Amino acid sequence: MQTPKFTTHTPSFHAELKKRINDYFTEKGISPAGNYKLWTKGLILVVGFIALYVHVTFFTPASMWLAWGECIILGCLIAGIGFNIMHDGAHGSFSNSPVLNKAAAVTLGVLGGSHFMWNMKHNVIHHAYTNVDGVDDDIDAKPFLRMASTQKRYKMHKYQHLYFWFFYCWLHAFWIFFSDYKKYFTKKIGDIPLKKMSFKDHFYFWFHKVLSYCMFLVVPSITVGVVPAIVGFMTATLAGGFILSIVFQLAHTVEHTSFPMPDVVTGKLEDEWAVHQLKTTANFATKNKAISWYVGGLNFQVEHHLFPKISHIHYPAISKIIKKACEEYNVTYIEYKYMTTAVASHIAFLKEMGKA
Repeated sequence: MQTPKFTTHTPSFHAELKKRINDYFTEKGISPAGNYKLWTKGLILVVGFIALYVHVTFFTPASMWLAWGECIILGCLIAGIGFNIMHDGAHGSFSNSPVLNKAAAVTLGVLGGSHFMWNMKHNVIHHAYTNVDGVDDDIDAKPFLRMASTQKRYKMHKYQHLYFWFFYCWLHAFWIFFSDYKKYFTKKIGDIPLKKMSFKDHFYFWFHKVLSYCMFLVVPSITVGVVPAIVGFMTATLAGGFILSIVFQLAHTVEHTSFPMPDVVTGKLEDEWAVHQLKTTANFATKNKAISWYVGGLNFQVEHHLFPKISHIHYPAISKIIKKACEEYNVTYIEYKYMTTAVASHIAFLKEMGKA
């Protein structure tokens, strides 16, 4: 399908939101980028990851269960670095420094992914056309899962609300061993063509792939043996993959989110961009500080989609402004009080999508 267009409205709800948020930062005299709170958290995650990697790789515990537990924690740290450092860096909000933002963003390469592919898939496509089937690659899990009513239903989807846990665990492994390569060689993300890659883009794609494989498979194979290395890596990547999957799915594929499709004649979506984002995005557990700290504010997904260039450390404050504006403009603000209720809603959503 062709890239859809958004409807424009006067007065613009998006323009009003931007004005209120800009006024907030001006009045407070603060930058919308990250600050010492984010950098301290980033340092904790990176140091923790390096220390645990070194310990389990070069000073492997004699106890198999302890080593296995360390690999699970390593997977949790991989997800945490992705949520807090890579994600803010990729959106240019980790710091006011372009150099620091780039350094934060390319941590994805060390963890096995391609920053170039992520930027196109997430920043360019997903953030613009959230939940638009045929464009947003994040809701394309065919044939294993049916994430929209416009997608083809298979008999196995009747049970997808039971077996989705298994497939979510494989996200990270699928991403670094298959998905990136599919995009690279087909030069497309779904049906959307990739922008032309420069020599530097090609070089870093392959450099980071080799670096991550050496780090997670080759070196551990030398220090602990091939089989333990594979078991340890799979333990870490399955743990990290599940966490990454569930956090992102709770933001868009729950009972109350919409899956708008463009008009077949005009190619236009019904709403203006900001309203579209509010209809397709949900928050969860925003009062839980531990969850907010670990997932990099991605439980404030509404705020992130409306203002992706603002660091997640500001989301709790600006969420109050956005909620008030939604009330005034009669726009629904979707939020689940607890993570457990959001998970239950996601399961209910999958069950509904699995029905004939």
